[in-house]
Amino acid sequence: MTQTHDLSATRMAAAVRTREVSPVELAEHYLARIERLNEQVGAYVTVTAERAREEARRAEKAVLDAAGPADLPPLHGVPVPIKDLNMVDGVRMTFGSAAYAEMTGFADDHVVTKLAQAGSVLLGKTTTPEFGLPCYTESDVAPPARTPWDLTRSAGGSSGGAAAAVASGLAPVAQGSDGGGSIRIPSSACGLFGIKPTRGRVSSGPIVPDLFGLATNGPIARTVRDAALLLDVMAGHMPGDLYRAPQEDGSFLAHAERAPGRLRIARTLEPPVPGTEVHPDCVAAYEAASALLEELGHEVVDLPQQVLGADLVAHFVTLWGAMATMTPVADEDTGKLQPLTRWLRGLGEATAAPQLLQAHAALQGELRKAFPVMDEFDAILHPTLAMPPVPVGYFHDQEPEENFRRQANFTPFTAVYNISGQPAVNVPLHWTDAGLPIGIMLAGRLGGEGTLISLSAQLEEARPWIGRKPEIWTA
Repeated sequence: MTQTHDLSATRMAAAVRTREVSPVELAEHYLARIERLNEQVGAYVTVTAERAREEARRAEKAVLDAAGPADLPPLHGVPVPIKDLNMVDGVRMTFGSAAYAEMTGFADDHVVTKLAQAGSVLLGKTTTPEFGLPCYTESDVAPPARTPWDLTRSAGGSSGGAAAAVASGLAPVAQGSDGGGSIRIPSSACGLFGIKPTRGRVSSGPIVPDLFGLATNGPIARTVRDAALLLDVMAGHMPGDLYRAPQEDGSFLAHAERAPGRLRIARTLEPPVPGTEVHPDCVAAYEAASALLEELGHEVVDLPQQVLGADLVAHFVTLWGAMATMTPVADEDTGKLQPLTRWLRGLGEATAAPQLLQAHAALQGELRKAFPVMDEFDAILHPTLAMPPVPVGYFHDQEPEENFRRQANFTPFTAVYNISGQPAVNVPLHWTDAGLPIGIMLAGRLGGEGTLISLSAQLEEARPWIGRKPEIWTA
């Protein structure tokens, strides 16, 4: 029997517009599931139940008052949670940190405003690790985010709560953010489709600066079309943004309905992080995806050279340490920070301004050499991660340096495209014999989200994953 949370977000939005489903019914359904299951999966740090009910009642009234479906916005009545790194006016915001456990948001991020204007209903704030710095979601303010495919294992991070919510049926789609892989990592660990858009596609304002352009907001969803619709809503340059993505030809949702044509796709299994070994299950997913792409008529070749390699790692760590200092913490609250956060902030505080500028300049120099090679291809294929989902505590229980080393070896492929600003997606094509999801990553040219979405929709049609559901889905 079909349950309410079996509906895709696009189908849900259509059903609301035609009065087949009530926004109040949707909100109550998800709030009930969150109440029953959230403690198991660690998806939400704050649930805005009364606000969700009020927004759903207003959405229902708007449906009844509307002259027709065309008068309603694209996500009208559809529940969408916000990651706890993004501010919502009047809603608790912790940044995943005990140092901010009692803070209340005093403004709306632009992405929050856009989702509200699209008619979405806020269910709450999804869990994130402290300041979004790690690739796993274990904090001092909420339970660990766990992949519903094996509740002993991490959902990844830093959008771990967002991915756990969607994969467990606690939200139809979710907003996430990605500064080093934080949408693609949990999407892989939870068997979802996630998009890191081109730098400048989605505004990080009005509060969060986009100085290095590493981080961006993006969608996490069960289907390519849902993610494309969410990206259409979230996208847009705002005054004061330092970066602007190239103009896209048509809507992203339209690209999901469009055949990609025959594409030239490069692939590489060589990790940019030295000392990384790619797990056989991740190699199997990569080889199977390569074969499927060829079967669909695309040209698949090995990337002719390692264009962004080990030289980038130290420079990226320099920037990451500096970014860790950007969230202010009162002296009396520094003891509340987790060991990894204190270690990363120490790296950042010890970095002189010339070192920081030199690191950023060195990254730009490497990109100037790399883009002529990468731009020869419509897409580049990698494993998303070098390992299947790992047990909760695999990173968190280590000393900071070992913790960070393990993270780098777990996620060697993702941060490259935060450095370059290129769009990249996780496509959930593979599951292990033990039932764990293994994603593959496709990166595109700057401004090339449309091509990636068309290609991903073709892959989804050839190897549908929507029918795969973890046991908790039917709870």
